[in-house]
Amino acid sequence: MVDLTAEMAGLLTALGPAPEGRARVVQFVSARKGEGASTVARAYARLAAAHARRPVWLVDADLETQGQMAAVGAHPELFGQLGKASGASPDGSAFFTIQPPNRTAQGRVTPDHVMFLARPALGKRLWVTRLRRDSMSYDQRAHVIPSPDYWRALARHAEQIVIDTPSVDRSEAALTLAPYADDSVIVLAAEETDAALAGKLRDALEQAGGRVAGLVLNRMRAVSAPQRGRAA
Repeated sequence: MVDLTAEMAGLLTALGPAPEGRARVVQFVSARKGEGASTVARAYARLAAAHARRPVWLVDADLETQGQMAAVGAHPELFGQLGKASGASPDGSAFFTIQPPNRTAQGRVTPDHVMFLARPALGKRLWVTRLRRDSMSYDQRAHVIPSPDYWRALARHAEQIVIDTPSVDRSEAALTLAPYADDSVIVLAAEETDAALAGKLRDALEQAGGRVAGLVLNRMRAVSAPQRGRAA
């Protein structure tokens, strides 16, 4: 696992204290898949939790892959052991909808938030979420919705909310959530920096109503496949 402590410490300082009376909401996003936004979001959440007086939430908004909880659990030396799962919604709201909806045996619609769980790490200073995709049928899909309700409710119980959103070449989730985040941070792979692509993403986030706080160069080096005709 790449050590991003120095970079995240600088970002934490640059963003400053949380707004009065509620959590700061920061989303991390990249233009292309594989640039390491999830790694950076996890590193930032870990450092923020180490300095926070109230819990920090790492919300996995990549509703297709849902890899954050597994990644946190795979590094107990950094995050400690994951605690018991509980509901991830403080008031029954959700930032997504599942379609077709879940129904009980009696045909009643099951609220979406029932499918969203959280487990604590770092002695309950950090909470990481997971959508129960294993309980969804093959024809169901979860979609991010444009509503502030979930973020407002969660912000009353946290010091920071870190949103890990999928890359914009895969999903429009980051654009949908941009208006509800205090800051959006664009992640670029340091080995393959594309300033033009980052500029387009910044413009798209701002046009969607978001505020771009800056860029983070992820130093995780991707391993490319060997070229045809050359030895591996």
